[in-house]
Amino acid sequence: MTLDEFFRIGTTVTLGSHTFEADAIKAFARKYDPQIFHIDEEAARKSVLGGLCASGWHTAATWMKLNLETRLDAEGWDGAVPEFGPSPGFKNLKWLKPVYAGQTITFTRTALSHRPIASRPGWRLLALLCEASDSNGAKVLEFESAVLVKVSSE
Repeated sequence: MTLDEFFRIGTTVTLGSHTFEADAIKAFARKYDPQIFHIDEEAARKSVLGGLCASGWHTAATWMKLNLETRLDAEGWDGAVPEFGPSPGFKNLKWLKPVYAGQTITFTRTALSHRPIASRPGWRLLALLCEASDSNGAKVLEFESAVLVKVSSE
């Protein structure tokens, strides 16, 4: 098995789904993003969004939780399993549509590429496309992420 096959380059992996309930939306927002359309249902109905919706940070945090729960399968891999390290960051974060209370969102990741890191022998930078869609298939979240991965065979 090659590293491309291990990382599943070009393959979209479904991480799971999550239903954003009103109480959880409000609890997250009170703690981290207390904008009126995230914490008050009546005010949210009168807002530009037209209803209570999850913070974009709530949707992004849910992506991360499901991503960490969905590990790569090492079956068929020769040698030590690569060690996933920290992320140096993300870019092009887009909250494309509001996520309203009661909506179920499905989260995915697609590994795009990987390359060695010259300053850290044995480590690679894995680039990911991170997305989430509503039950109609419309994208609600999209961003590009990177993660450091230690590969012992290098």
